[in-house]
Amino acid sequence: MRVLEENAALRAEVAALRQENRRLKGLKGPPSLKPSGMDKGSEAPSKRGSGKRRRGPKNARLTVDEDRILTVEAPAGSRFKGYEDFTVQDLVIKSRVIRYRRERWLTPQGETLVAPLPPGLAGHFGPEMRRFVLAQYHQGQLTVERLTALLRGLGIDLSKRQVVRLLTAGKDGFLDENRAVLRTGLETAVWITADDTGARHADRNAICTRIGNDRFAWFATTFSKSRLNFLRLLRAGDEVYGVNEAALDYMRTRQLPGSAIARLAAHGQRRFASQQAWTAHLQDLAITARAAHPDPVRIATEGALWGALVARGRLDETVILSDDAGQFNVGRHALCWVHAERLVHQLDTFCERQRQAKEAIQAGIWRLYADLKAYCRDPTPAARRALAARFDHLFKSRTGFATLDRLLARLHANRTELLMVLERPDVPLHTNDAENDIRCQVTRRKLSGGTRSEAGRECRDAFLGLMKTCNKLGIRFWDYLGCRLDAPGAPYVAPPPQLIRQAAST
Repeated sequence: MRVLEENAALRAEVAALRQENRRLKGLKGPPSLKPSGMDKGSEAPSKRGSGKRRRGPKNARLTVDEDRILTVEAPAGSRFKGYEDFTVQDLVIKSRVIRYRRERWLTPQGETLVAPLPPGLAGHFGPEMRRFVLAQYHQGQLTVERLTALLRGLGIDLSKRQVVRLLTAGKDGFLDENRAVLRTGLETAVWITADDTGARHADRNAICTRIGNDRFAWFATTFSKSRLNFLRLLRAGDEVYGVNEAALDYMRTRQLPGSAIARLAAHGQRRFASQQAWTAHLQDLAITARAAHPDPVRIATEGALWGALVARGRLDETVILSDDAGQFNVGRHALCWVHAERLVHQLDTFCERQRQAKEAIQAGIWRLYADLKAYCRDPTPAARRALAARFDHLFKSRTGFATLDRLLARLHANRTELLMVLERPDVPLHTNDAENDIRCQVTRRKLSGGTRSEAGRECRDAFLGLMKTCNKLGIRFWDYLGCRLDAPGAPYVAPPPQLIRQAAST
């Protein structure tokens, strides 16, 4: 792990030095290529839209809180013709200081009774204040400094440290619900997408991993980008390791030595409650780390984590869709077509013949992608065979452009992952949802740099995941915060895990 972290830090430092060297020499940076637009360009005309889109009345979605009658001096003899409505949306934001005068009584037994505070109060800041702070920081993506200045401008007397406490202290309920979202999401998902991006924590480079689908999103920031770390994240807080048939199959696929597999399979103990117990078990079986590829301890641990996930009913038949990053290649794996086509789109050409060859291949990929979309809407055995044959013909073709031919051969080697949709038409062809979800983390990284405390890291990841999950479930994040913080008048919001399970059953 330490070698991987040092390697990632050195690569980041080398990239920064190269960029600074180019700047000092007055050279241009790397080319900025726009996306090819394959996904939007392959949509049916009815989905792309033709002409202007007709919209319904905006006021139909509004709930009127107050009616105000406006009068006018009409001349004598005029007839009253009713009212002409004009709807205005407004927002009331103001500071309030409430002093609760709590009765105190002394009982005959000498005990002091004090009137309890209303529900929802935790400390000297009310639930509406705490809801506003959480919404502005996570949904509005304000920095702590700007949020502090905004609150002071509204008349709230508080310090930056108090704002940090409002963001991180006493959030165990939200953290538990965020872990429950991941567990329920994995148990009910037929497919998930995974992606990651750089992050900063404790003044170190880290990785923020996003896991989710069209019903939930979950984020975690760690210092590793390995497959072992990804499997640990999928446990959603569980610490169990398991040796079962799924685990043994994983170890065989990853080329763990047969002698090690035999010792693990022959041992009577198959379930381990902690990492310490699992490590001790490997040492007892003389399975130790070696400077070899693959590392037996790492492969055995990955297999035990995978076995525990399958035993809990997670990801056994679930398709994991990614952008071809190696750490996500576990279980039934599929690849994103947008990322695959991007390799061809970004390929440099140096003559007219190469440009024509690239354009011909790219056009073929676009047509195949559009037909794969149509297949997902109406899958038939004949279309499945035809699309598989077209894939082989396209990616086995030879253009005479050596770099392009090598790229086509590389993509053809991923045939099973790219054509997973032929077997599972319910799986998307791209990871656009993951890209959109993780963009908030990229924005946060650019604005605030990173977190310092473990509580800050956990809360940032948890609230980002809960916010995205609420959006996917059609819940206002503001209403969700109000319900959980017992804000007066806030509507009831059911637990997101319950809503995820209900959406999966429909």
